Amino acid sequence: MAKPKELRVTLVKSKFGRLKSHRACVQGLGLRKIRHCVTVVDTPENRGMINRISYMVSVEEV
Repeated sequence: MAKPKELRVTLVKSKFGRLKSHRACVQGLGLRKIRHCVTVVDTPENRGMINRISYMVSVEEV
């Protein structure tokens, strides 16, 4: 069984002063503060959250 692809997501801009739905995406991805990195599985749900807050995060494949 192949290992699922993973993405490393880093919060690079503050979540304060953003739309409530964008803050919810940040929380849903598990990001807490600026420069905090998390590794998430590459699923359509996670991709959707990343696309919505693409101006706040940097993404790289692991």
